[in-house]
Amino acid sequence: MEHGSGGRATGELIREIFESQFNSDVLSEMEDAAVVPGDGTIAMTTDSFVVTPLEFPGGDIGRLCICGTVNDLCMRGAVPKYITCGFILEEGADVETLRRIVKSMAETAEEAGVKIVAGDTKVIEGNGGIYINTAGVGFVPKDVDIRAKNAADDDVIIVSGNIGDHHATVLSQRMGIKNTIVSDNAPLQEMVSKLIENKIPVHVLRDVTRGGLATVLKELAVASGLRFDLFQEKLPIDPQVKSFCGLLGLDPLYMGNEGKLVAIVPKDYAVKAVEIIRGCKYGANACMIGAVNLPEDDGEIGALIMKTEIGGKRYLDILQGEGLPRIC
Repeated sequence: MEHGSGGRATGELIREIFESQFNSDVLSEMEDAAVVPGDGTIAMTTDSFVVTPLEFPGGDIGRLCICGTVNDLCMRGAVPKYITCGFILEEGADVETLRRIVKSMAETAEEAGVKIVAGDTKVIEGNGGIYINTAGVGFVPKDVDIRAKNAADDDVIIVSGNIGDHHATVLSQRMGIKNTIVSDNAPLQEMVSKLIENKIPVHVLRDVTRGGLATVLKELAVASGLRFDLFQEKLPIDPQVKSFCGLLGLDPLYMGNEGKLVAIVPKDYAVKAVEIIRGCKYGANACMIGAVNLPEDDGEIGALIMKTEIGGKRYLDILQGEGLPRIC
């Protein structure tokens, strides 16, 4: 608990673990707020991360919090620039685990091209848990307007890769199930920036996190007032994740990711958009999975309909209840 007192132990914790890894000239000033350069349209986001276990195949809570914050900014077409982080450390938290998490954060921030410029640390009574809150700031390029309401008739729905990997990884660790499934948590700024640089008129972007692909697409369909058609045979699912879901009675459509996005673009640009995403570090399995259409009747306004492999229709809704376990 001494490490949360604000005294010498707190200073040592900040210097030896956080400042030594984040290596930011702005953060090192240790002021109450960070003053950073920038102009134009600003995007801001905030998030909190409470995942258990703290470390898992393919990542940890540190990488996760940077990816989640960066990706939220990217989904509005913003270029992520600055991140703040607040740590809530329970008494008994392992210092070496914390050191690895902070190092992972620093490495991921460097990969994503963002600076960690401010932070806060609190130590509370508890059983060794570590929780992280972040805020992020990015700048939106001129003439970029990406939002759910921009979806239009005859648009194509693209997903940047396999669905459900992160959720399956975390759940496997929680249940002690042995497999080689690895979390997909990753920053997506490269694919977003390349879509914009290549003049793809992206109407909508959304990262596929809690609630899974079905929840994300249903929310977008409702926001746009259109009908989204999803094609079951096009969905990219790793065979091991599909088997895992079959074993536990789970639906991959409601399994979350932390390194995948949905892009909705005009039909004439869809092939080029997929090529661009596939050329990025985390987009090798990108593919077209559906289409946006005008509703044929009032019952299809905001509908998400999956065309099944046997020729049927399945109306999909948002996730009901709690999607165990917490994945971020």
